[in-house]
Amino acid sequence: MTKKRCDWPDDPLQIEYHDKEWGVPLHDDRRLFEFLSLEGAQAGLSWSTILHKRENFRRAFDGFDPVKVAGYGPDRIERLMLDPGIVRNRRKIEATVSNAKAFLEVQSEFGSFDSYLWSFVDGRPIKNDWLKRRLMPEAEDCSRRLSADLRRRGFKFVGPTICYAFMQAVGMVNDHLEGCFRYDEIG
Repeated sequence: MTKKRCDWPDDPLQIEYHDKEWGVPLHDDRRLFEFLSLEGAQAGLSWSTILHKRENFRRAFDGFDPVKVAGYGPDRIERLMLDPGIVRNRRKIEATVSNAKAFLEVQSEFGSFDSYLWSFVDGRPIKNDWLKRRLMPEAEDCSRRLSADLRRRGFKFVGPTICYAFMQAVGMVNDHLEGCFRYDEIG
């Protein structure tokens, strides 16, 4: 069988994201904070919308430096509300700021957010064997446990569906379709 790309939208930016980033195990804390923030911003929107605004988000949120974002006050939040390059949803912006504070607490407790996060999958990606994207669940037990623990720690916009999408994005779950060329490349 010829390996091809997963059922992916025909958008060059999304294709590049699929081919180079999606599902690749990620262990850099700052990038993990970025992906968690972007997945929260995506709630109710398409990933395409967020992906096309990603550079604007990076600029607006100081490269997703959690120390800087945790220090944002009301004036900075008001400036972000005026930025047409990002999703201007007050609850999502405020959640990113409060999540940065919770993120730093997790780093302090576990040594890194990476150590905390990957403990939910015993340090190894879960490799699923889906034949069609429509067969994939919106959430699984692991994303439900992660969601519950993140919420207990004060995180917002981290429901089970958001957590599952996050886990897929950062490679905790390999949900490339069996026929996709990335399925075996990622492992």
